[in-house]
Amino acid sequence: MTDALVIETPADQETPAWWRQAVVYQIYPRSFADANGDGLGDIPGILSRVDYLAELGVDAVWLSPFYPSALADGGYDVADYRDVDPRLGTLADFDAMVEALHARGIRVVVDIVPNHTSNLHAWFQEALAAGRGSAARDRYIFREGTGPDGSEPPTDWQSTFGGGAWERVEDGQWYFHHFAVEQPDLNWANPEVREDFLETLRFWSDRGVDGFRIDVAHMLTKDLADPLPSSVELEAIPRDGNHPLFDRDDVHEVYAEWRKVFNSYDPPRTAVAEAWVETPERRAKYASADGLGQAFNFDLLVADFDATQFRTLITVNLAEALVTGSSTTWVLSNHDVTRHATRYGLPPLAGRRVKQGTEWVAAGGPEDQLDREGGLRRARAATLLLLGLPGSTYLYQGEELGLHEVAAITAEQRQDPAFFRGGAFDGLGRDGCRVPLPWTADGASFGFGSAGSHLPQPAWFAEYAVDAEASDPASTLSFYRRALALRHELQTGETLEWLETGREDVLRFVRPNGWQVVTNFGTEPFALDADTGAVVLSSGADAEASVPGETTVWIAPTA
Repeated sequence: MTDALVIETPADQETPAWWRQAVVYQIYPRSFADANGDGLGDIPGILSRVDYLAELGVDAVWLSPFYPSALADGGYDVADYRDVDPRLGTLADFDAMVEALHARGIRVVVDIVPNHTSNLHAWFQEALAAGRGSAARDRYIFREGTGPDGSEPPTDWQSTFGGGAWERVEDGQWYFHHFAVEQPDLNWANPEVREDFLETLRFWSDRGVDGFRIDVAHMLTKDLADPLPSSVELEAIPRDGNHPLFDRDDVHEVYAEWRKVFNSYDPPRTAVAEAWVETPERRAKYASADGLGQAFNFDLLVADFDATQFRTLITVNLAEALVTGSSTTWVLSNHDVTRHATRYGLPPLAGRRVKQGTEWVAAGGPEDQLDREGGLRRARAATLLLLGLPGSTYLYQGEELGLHEVAAITAEQRQDPAFFRGGAFDGLGRDGCRVPLPWTADGASFGFGSAGSHLPQPAWFAEYAVDAEASDPASTLSFYRRALALRHELQTGETLEWLETGREDVLRFVRPNGWQVVTNFGTEPFALDADTGAVVLSSGADAEASVPGETTVWIAPTA
């Protein structure tokens, strides 16, 4: 490993609050672009596409884990937090990528995975060798088993990915893993664990990283004093700050330490929490200015394409942001969920990945269940609505192409541990949204790389390829480019005012500078007043006198 290279932040990026209304593009590195032709996307592949990102018009990129990993969980099993997986490049490659992105005014956010390490991490290997009662084992959560010979696990708790949450090691002790067996949970009561992550934050900040996305931020601290509850007892305990495993109040002591590190840089480094918690009040704690500063709201990931649901969730999240002093986040797709073009093209329950017989209908099929054109039309309308809202918007790679979830992945080709263990994500897993991107309509792996892709790409990817869409003014890519460019011109303060439409299926709001957003969630056109102003962008068919069904329009402020 080389010494950290200190990269200066360009002067035009020295705005401390850049993140408040930023458009952030999530890159899943192993599926973005493959520069060396080994079937895995890599850091040089991202570097080769920085002009594409600049032309798209995003303010920042968020990189899912690129660290050394056995890929037991798509890179979220980290073996070394301060290096690059050699299959994905080197630290020098990372530095070159950061420099190239910064030169184009694009900031860099990286994933931090603090709840657990890989079982190949040097600490865990040391813990296995050191034995009972050792300082090395205290970095993790080891317990004696139950039963006469300790051969039964400490509790009957289940892993998120299916199966038991405890694994026995050679000397008879058991370790806790909330996720895959290859992901042992860290003990955040251990001062060495806390200090090591502070060093990791400094390491990447010194290399020019502008911010951090914190994986399962609500799960770090735990209270596992004996006697441990059963799974039934555990489920009955309220998640109000004192739960043994989730969303404990003492986790915010960790993030207060992190905030001191973030604020030691100029401009301060940013952070956003992935925190799946019970209430907006609980989520607000993660968005505190003394903590991480921002927290994802995932509400729209589980909402239907429905005006009432959207208005309620928008109102609640903007009110929460006002209380915390943070800004909210808007997201419709990411690496963990069915792509929203597919969700909106399926019956509402099917969009939740519901099994019908032997088929998972939210995997992008069967075709008689999926309305591809309708799903994409609604997805574009929802996206344009989000881009008109105050707050930051997170885009997931490929949504700008209108990609649907990929269904045609056999059991032998799948990689997600959730699929093999039958746990979270309804047993289907998340491979369908992680298929490598199509860059060209023909050629090896649609231009992803010269030696194929690590997940199978369907033939229909050809019509969604970047080169096919870039020259088509009606394409989804062209639509995203226009929307992001216009958003930079129109973006204003962090409030909105709802305007009455006289219809339950139509939402309309105005931003402080007069910029209006109108979304017709229904199928019948919505008439616009003659003196409304000029429609400058539509998610679908041209709209002047009226807004077509399942369409969003932007109306420019009048002079």
